[in-house]
This record gives sequence, structure tokens and C-alpha cells, in this order.
Amino acid sequence: MTASAQATALKSELRALGTPQRAASERAYLKSDLEFTGTAVPATRSVIKSWCRARPGLTRGELVAVTWALWARPVFECRMAAVELLDARAALLRADDAVLIEHMLRTAGTWALVDGLAEHVIGGLTERCRELATTLDRWARDDDFWLRRSAMLALLRPLRRGEGDFERFSRYADQMLEEKEFFIRKAIGWVLRDTAKRRPEMIAAWLAPRAHRASGVTLREAVRPLPAGVRERLLAARRGSLSGALRHRPPAARNRAGGASSRYPGAQSTRSASHLRRRRCSHCRLVQACRATTTMRMTLEIACQRILERGSSQS
Repeated sequence: MTASAQATALKSELRALGTPQRAASERAYLKSDLEFTGTAVPATRSVIKSWCRARPGLTRGELVAVTWALWARPVFECRMAAVELLDARAALLRADDAVLIEHMLRTAGTWALVDGLAEHVIGGLTERCRELATTLDRWARDDDFWLRRSAMLALLRPLRRGEGDFERFSRYADQMLEEKEFFIRKAIGWVLRDTAKRRPEMIAAWLAPRAHRASGVTLREAVRPLPAGVRERLLAARRGSLSGALRHRPPAARNRAGGASSRYPGAQSTRSASHLRRRRCSHCRLVQACRATTTMRMTLEIACQRILERGSSQS
């Protein structure tokens, strides 16, 4: 049976395990233009494991050919099956197969496919084939943010074990730390968080001089495993740097950051610096806590005033 025929058979098997409701839900969630069969990932993984068990003598050539054939189909579950197939038979892969993996990463278009390829497939291959470190270096500078994200996630597994090349990750993260792309910010925080579980002192020391440069997404993720006191100091350092930067910005720059006069000509810019900070960080739990504290303080002040007024009237 040809690789194309095997991919077609796998597609039919995956489709039989899916539902239209799940297909619609997954497509909407991932905002993808791919076709969806509505097959759950555990079911997809089970299909691939069964397929591999039936072929104990699978060669590298057959593995690569079927992977290409699955990926060529514009069906999310077929592409997920291709990722699972490479992961299941990763021992057959060689350094040359990074070309195939790079093509898959460039055309994946969603974290749901990229992350497994990056962390498990190229990550495992890089551990075995150290010469691929130069490939990761190239990816870390690529215009495609999925490749930049993959360069970092490929280093995650050994770092999670308390081993790995943190110096290389540090170089990647340093050059991407101020990027606006959410998936880059999240990846930096993710790797730092998992590394901190084994080496919290090292991650705290790395973050301390960089807290003012890191995004809130990155920092909140990274500090989660750290001791409470260290975590609060790092978060406070970032808040302090944002407050200082806002105070020293000229009025025109503040307007561009969201003042009313920049959006509505002729309107008076009555927004205070604290209001702008709250607007910029409205998603932050800390701001929500501050608002709750302010509300409680106002409630107490009103209650005290009423007590005083009642006492005055009685006297």
C-alpha cells in the first residue's frame, strides 16, 4: 500500500471517530481554515499507536513518506496524526529530518500543532543530534514567530528535568523579551516557569534585571513556582518600572497611549496617570484587587461618616 493510500485509510478511520459538533467547536476555538473531523486527540493518538503496532518493521523512509502524505491533507486531525506519528517513532528520525519538521512548523498555523512538534519531536531530536543547535539558532532569528517559539520550546524537556542548555534559551529569550506577539511572550514564560520548578534561584536571578522589560504575560507565568516573597518583589519591580515610565512620558505620548484627546479631537484630557495605568493593566489580578480594596475603603469611610452624623444628631 502506498503512503498516500495509508494516509487516506487513516483519515477515514479518524473521521469515523469524530462528531460534527466537536468539529465545529474545535474549528471555532482554533480559528483555523482547516477541515476538522471532530476527533479527540486521545482517539487520534490511539489510532496512530495501533497503526504503529501493526508495523513493527516500519522504516524511516516509510515513516517520512506517510507523515508527508498525512500533512498534505488540509484536515486538522490528519496533521495531528502526522505529529503523533513522528513522536511515536522518533527513534527513526535523523538530523536531516529537521527539514520536514521545519516545513510542518511553517505551515501549521496553530499552537495545537506547533507545540507538539517543537517540544516533543524537534526537542527530542535535538537532544540526540547536537548539531541541530545551529538550526535552532537560525529559527530563533526567523521572521516566522512559530519558528521562534519552536526554538525555545525545543529546549524545554531537558530544562524541565533540571538539565539542558539554559544559556542558549537565555539568549533566545533575551532577544525576544520585548516582542508584542502573545505566543512568544507565553512561550518565554512557560519555559521559565517549568525551569523554575527545579532551579528557582537561577530563574529569580535571571528575571531580576529583566523584570522591567518582560511583558505581564511572561512575568506572571514565570514567577508562579517562585516563593511568594520573591514573586511579589519581581512583580512589584515591573509595576514600578511601568509607573516610572508613564510619569516621565510627555503629554503627547500619554495621549497616544490612550488619552481621550488623542481619540476625540477637542476633548479635554482629564485622565490621570493612575487611570492610565489601570487601563493598561485592567487584565491584571493585582489591579482588580486594588479596585476591591478601594471600594472597601470607600464603604468604610461612608459608614464612619454616618456614625459620626448619627452621634452629632443625638447630642
